[in-house]
Amino acid sequence: MITMGKKMNRHAAILLLSGMLYTTTATSNITAYGPGDPPAKATVACWLTTPDKTALFAKQPQQLVFKKETKLHYPVIDINEAQTFQEIDGFGFALTGGSATLIHSLPEATQDALLKELFLADSTHIGISYLRVSIGASDLSDTTFTYDEMPAGQTDEQLQHFSIAPEHKDLIPVLKKILALNPHIKILGSPWTAPTWMKSNKSFKGGSLLPEYYTAYAQYLVKYIRAMQQQGIVIDAITPQNEPLHGGNVPSMVMQPAEQAAFIGQHLGPAFRSAGIRTKIIIYDHNADRPDYPITVLNDAGARPFVDGSAFHLYGGPITALSDVHNAYPDKHVYFTEQWVGGPGKFPEDLQWHVSTLIIGATRNWSRNVLEWNLAADPAYKPHTIGGCTTCLGALTIDGNTFRRNVAYYIIAHASKFVRPGAVRIASTVPADLNNVAFKTPDGKQVLIVVNTGKAPQNFHIRYKGKVLSTLLGNGAVATYVW
Repeated sequence: MITMGKKMNRHAAILLLSGMLYTTTATSNITAYGPGDPPAKATVACWLTTPDKTALFAKQPQQLVFKKETKLHYPVIDINEAQTFQEIDGFGFALTGGSATLIHSLPEATQDALLKELFLADSTHIGISYLRVSIGASDLSDTTFTYDEMPAGQTDEQLQHFSIAPEHKDLIPVLKKILALNPHIKILGSPWTAPTWMKSNKSFKGGSLLPEYYTAYAQYLVKYIRAMQQQGIVIDAITPQNEPLHGGNVPSMVMQPAEQAAFIGQHLGPAFRSAGIRTKIIIYDHNADRPDYPITVLNDAGARPFVDGSAFHLYGGPITALSDVHNAYPDKHVYFTEQWVGGPGKFPEDLQWHVSTLIIGATRNWSRNVLEWNLAADPAYKPHTIGGCTTCLGALTIDGNTFRRNVAYYIIAHASKFVRPGAVRIASTVPADLNNVAFKTPDGKQVLIVVNTGKAPQNFHIRYKGKVLSTLLGNGAVATYVW
């Protein structure tokens, strides 16, 4: 497991706005202007989260103003919208089976209000735009299952017993409500295991996919995509295997790079093509310490034409490994699909590390998305399988009929609300202790996300098209600037 960053001193963030210093306070209602409301008089709105929680994704009551450049006394973040990088698909979470169960268990009015808060893209909600779901059970489901389990010793190569019935209880009803709020949300499906009769050890834990069942497993994924589509749920992309080098989870399955290349090139890709399925195939879906894995798959001439890109987690390795894969195959996309917050969590450290390393770091290394793991858990970090994650802190803790927001909620909100799908990353300079990333949105706004990773409050300037504003960000604080 990677380190979660240096411990930060708590400090109430102070902003220097229009030449006046004032200390921010938390607000009870978060407000914002939406895509249809351009800022007046070239003002810049700011949303702030501080490590001491005095501000939690709070819109600041005053606005910054770009002014004619004069002598600059502090570090400068230069924004250059003429230099563009990758397009953004979205920011969000894993909607695990357990998350869906907890959300679906809420009273209907509470559930509907929560889903609106999470998924509506307007002036008062955070607009999650990308979800990851498990194909069958993940370790954050309440039990292990696939869509075609058979009694011991039996197989079902024609998939006559295939059924997504387990998902009708919670996942599908919740997804349908989400899609009613945001019909364009992207959904990534990832299996934790194939049906156990296809595996070398006939177990939910570990083992590998037997080559004689490659064709059957490809058809299994085809049937999954079609079954979800019949429910009105479009699966934008899949990965063939979650964490293919980790066979110790429950469920899990090991798939070495040569195996994944053969499966995609000779079975899954042709099966999708024959079925007319346009769902993207994204490879790897594991830690950044093994960039050789996706490169090996992409080196395979049979697999490569079917592959849209590579997905990463960061429980090992540097975030810069995403650029290594991008540089090897710049025509293939890069995605960041999972990172947990270990419960009970340390809000200041988690806020700074996740924003700096993932929201900023992953996107500066070509990722088209950032997904946190996972959306919801109960106060005991349940549901989970026996042998699954026992300390995964959800973005929400759902306790009976109530819920509270945790650090991952604010981490994602700082990007998801403003950096809408179709936004493009643009160039920005990075002064010491002011890690940042900038985007231009489809409606022409600029978004700058900054985290102060230093040990003291930091004055700095933002320079854009020859004009400058001045501000100050507390140590460990995160700010999103929009103009």
